[in-house]
This record gives sequence, structure tokens and C-alpha cells, in this order.
Amino acid sequence: MRFLMLNWRDPHNPLAGGAERVTLGYLSYLVRRGHEAFWFAPRFPQADPQSIIEGVTILREGGIGSSIPMARRWVNRMPRFDLVIDQHHGIPWYAPWWCKTHCISYIHEVLGPIWNTFYRWPYSLIGRWQERWTHWFYRRVPFWTASSATKAGLHAAGVRQVTLIPYGVHTVALPELDSKPIEQPLRLASVSRLAPNKRVDHAISTLERLLAMGLRAHLTVVGSGMAEKQLQDLAAAKGLAAKVEFTGPLPEADKDAILKKAHLLLHTSVREGWGLNVIEANAMGTPAVVYPVAGLVESTLHEQTGLVSAAETPEALAQSVARLVRNPDEYQRYRRQAWDRAKTFHWDRILPRAAEWLEGQARGLPAADL
Repeated sequence: MRFLMLNWRDPHNPLAGGAERVTLGYLSYLVRRGHEAFWFAPRFPQADPQSIIEGVTILREGGIGSSIPMARRWVNRMPRFDLVIDQHHGIPWYAPWWCKTHCISYIHEVLGPIWNTFYRWPYSLIGRWQERWTHWFYRRVPFWTASSATKAGLHAAGVRQVTLIPYGVHTVALPELDSKPIEQPLRLASVSRLAPNKRVDHAISTLERLLAMGLRAHLTVVGSGMAEKQLQDLAAAKGLAAKVEFTGPLPEADKDAILKKAHLLLHTSVREGWGLNVIEANAMGTPAVVYPVAGLVESTLHEQTGLVSAAETPEALAQSVARLVRNPDEYQRYRRQAWDRAKTFHWDRILPRAAEWLEGQARGLPAADL
């Protein structure tokens, strides 16, 4: 079978993140099952027009304004695809109306308030209106997502058919849970693309609150992005330059080492499709303390695999961290339960069922949750 993914970023795009890692996981597995998989995305500076990543053929043409007509022309020149996957991230590809084959939509999150973090009014309002209208326009197109909150949001917008497929991670859980008492100085980690919607500034402010509470702590920020310089300046302005380490992007092994060493992962995003780095941290025996937002309340089970703060504020997050310092037995219980749960999200468990579902969609079979 021949599969095509339409996505606004490919894995080598400097702005690529967890969404692209997950997408590549699905497509590369389809290739290993003997299928052909293609990924069409806009070009970015210094990008090759075509490359192959883990057996997936990547095509890059056009920009945000021209990629859709270019994708349409390219598809018309190619042998027929069995399934085209229209991946939304605020803006769709409108593929169901031009791809001339089976088509489904893939979405990680309903952006909603995320528009406000990137655009000022009235552009943020236009973005939110456009997104709601798009989902209504796609109401008869089958959707696929990993978050029950995203599924509910799509249904609220009128979408009739949404299939849940859990995310998987490449991170292999530790073979044995090592000893890691929660002690000072606290080792905190934030792993994220450094963009406004990730609110890493809240993680830095949480560290500030913890220090003001008399706790000794250090924060390691892993990732890069448009907000990196702003975050470094913020840490310096707060007098935290020696307490916050910015590593930039890291190879997976180095990132895992930081997550294994950390006592806690902090996640302060506006919302997430899921929160892959939560499960990756859990696999390393590290629970997370997260904001009470869509996606994160599913990747972290409150008072089971970590804590969900009472509010979306650094003060509330700091109080949750301090709670675990005061209750080391509770911390160890969350560590073990998070580690056990992370094993169920490894790709080896997720991909076979997901691939069978995608093959069924290519044959035109009815969709159903996995």
C-alpha cells in the first residue's frame, strides 16, 4: 500500500517537535511492514527538496501559502495513494476535496488558547474562529487523535467520527527502578521546544518560588526555539543564571540521562496533544508535576503517576513540588507507578495495532478506537 502524510513540518525542520517524532514513528513502521510512505511538507531554509528518513520519502515544496496547491499538483503526478493523511496544526490541507482517494485527518490538539500565545488580537481571534470553522467543515471526515480532550473538542465542533490511538515512545523503560530519594538540592527538568505556548518561563518562576520557600533546587531546560534568548534573559533578570541550565537540543541518550537524574519533570504548557516527554520521563523513573490542561492531565495521572497542580500558576506548581519533598514515600510510590505505566506506551505495543488500523482505513473500513 501507498501512504501519504501531509504535514506543515518534517522531522528535519528546525521547528519540529514531538508531533513530528510521533508521525515519523507511524510512517517508518508502515515502511517496515512493506508499505510505501511519503511525507509532504513546506520547504525551510537550506532544506533539500527530497530526502529519506527511516525509509520514509520526504518531499519539500513551497511555503505556508503555496504548499497546498503544490501538494495537489504533486499528488496528481504520482501513482494513486491508498490513504492520504491530512495532518492539521491550526490549518488543514483540505486534502479530502482534492486527493481523490481515501483520506483521514490527524490532529494532536485543538489549538484554542494557543492562538493567543503566538498572535495578538484580532489575529488570535481570527485564528480561533478559523480553526472552529475548519473542524465544522471537516465534520464528515474521519479524524484520528491520541487525546480524549482533543476528541471531545472535535465532537463539540461537529466532527462526527474521531478515533483514539494512544501515542507511543521510543524510550525504553529502565530494566530496574534505581534508588532516587527526593532530596535537596532538587533536580528539576523541563524538556520542550522553547516556544511561547510551552510557557517555560513558568517553570523558571516555579524555581524562583521554591527557592523563596527555603528549598534548594536547580532547573535544567532541554530544547531550543524562538523563546530561548528571552528565557535566558529572564533567568538572569531573576538572579537565577546559576540555578538554570540551558542545554539546547540533545541526542536522545543525553536527554534520557538528564530525565533519569532529575527528581521531577515540570510541564507548564498552555495545552498539549498528550505530553510525550512526560512518558519519556516516567520511563526513566521520574514523575512529572504538570499544569491542569488538556493532554497533560492524561499523560500524568494525578496522585498516581505524578501531580497535577491546582492552578496554572508557578505558585501552585511550586506547592505541588514542595508536597512531594515533604512526603518522600508518596514520591516513591508515584515513581514506581509512573515507571510501570510508561512500559505500556512503548512503540512495540502501540505500532502493530495502529498500523493495522491505518491499513484498514486505506481499504475503506470503518474506524474505531484502539
